[in-house]
Amino acid sequence: MIPDLGKYADTVLSSYAVSILLLVLLVAVSIRAARKARIELEQVEGRRNG
Repeated sequence: MIPDLGKYADTVLSSYAVSILLLVLLVAVSIRAARKARIELEQVEGRRNG
């Protein structure tokens, strides 16, 4: 099932690893920004309603 990458195995696998790491980092940063925005929005709405 795993293709034979030959002499390019290190390059291809490291590229996959870097890509996966960057995707995980992007998701984590996006979740963090969304949580921060939600907190700020709740604070603004709390001042307006309360």
